[in-house]
Amino acid sequence: MAEEIRLMKGNEAIGEAAVRAGCRAYFGYPITPQNELTAYMAKHMLAKGRIFIQAESEIAAINMVYGASSTGARAMTSSSSPGVSLKQEGISYLCGADLPAVIVNVARAGPGLGGISPGQGDYFQATRGGGHGDYYTIVLAPKGVQEAADLTYEAFSISEKWRVPVLVLADGLIGQMMEGVVFPEPIDPATLPRKDWAVGHVTEMHRPYNHVTSLNLEPDGLEAANRIRFERYGHIKEELVRYEEIDVDDADIVFVAYGTSARVCHGALEMARAAGMKVGLFRPITLWPFPSARLAGLAERGKRFLCVEMSMGQMVEDVRLAVNGKVPVYFYGRCGGNIPSQEEVFAEVKRLMAL
Repeated sequence: MAEEIRLMKGNEAIGEAAVRAGCRAYFGYPITPQNELTAYMAKHMLAKGRIFIQAESEIAAINMVYGASSTGARAMTSSSSPGVSLKQEGISYLCGADLPAVIVNVARAGPGLGGISPGQGDYFQATRGGGHGDYYTIVLAPKGVQEAADLTYEAFSISEKWRVPVLVLADGLIGQMMEGVVFPEPIDPATLPRKDWAVGHVTEMHRPYNHVTSLNLEPDGLEAANRIRFERYGHIKEELVRYEEIDVDDADIVFVAYGTSARVCHGALEMARAAGMKVGLFRPITLWPFPSARLAGLAERGKRFLCVEMSMGQMVEDVRLAVNGKVPVYFYGRCGGNIPSQEEVFAEVKRLMAL
């Protein structure tokens, strides 16, 4: 029997998706605009006999994720921009120990404490690792409530497959908006296979004890571990790149946007097409690995690009790197919690068409 459509706020849909994905342990700390997610997990994780802890700080929460993940449990935390900054040391430790985890950032405007309105100024932090050392996290960027739920659900299996933390990068608008959503069938955590790299299970699995750590004091050993990790990153780049295209084939100018900005650009695209302008939309779904090869291919065909972001311009740097100077890359952004309107974006692409 098919699941019914449920009208849910984005934060709550992310929580429900995590519960259904078999999340066994959630550790968090309140911060606007993702508080409904933490509240949802408090109610539903405990009701199912799973672990929910409101930690004393964001730093404590991410280190609890490290501990739970090292046992092989599906573990998750969530926060918003300044809170995710506090988690960065623990995220680096997770990557250094090759541990899976799901981290949700319902981003707000910054820098600093900034404001509680939506923002996309966390792109650099998300896609460049964010903390110390050589590492990346996989970054998934939903455009609405349904996709936020779908990507959260899938994030657990992606993270376990590659033994890399997955960051779901939403923003305050996606977390707070309400849309219809259909959820996949729930997974019972008890049915998930045990991990041969995890601590514990020594008697049942007939193997030596595992020592899970990111500490490696021997330079050659640490270098070798990093090189192996980056070989894995190379495979991720080959297998996991995702994006959506709308009306790109005949477009003269292509919007490049993710999340809420992509929704705005879709509206501007419809306005432009109605006015007889050939405009397309390219939406990265994986921000890391970034779909550079596809953008490079579009540049070879002479497409121009207009990046639209709720920031002073961050993803635009990856677009410029991808096209390597072959075609112009323009930028339009709003920040401070302001969301560009489709009328603003349409006016900008109309101006560029006249150049």
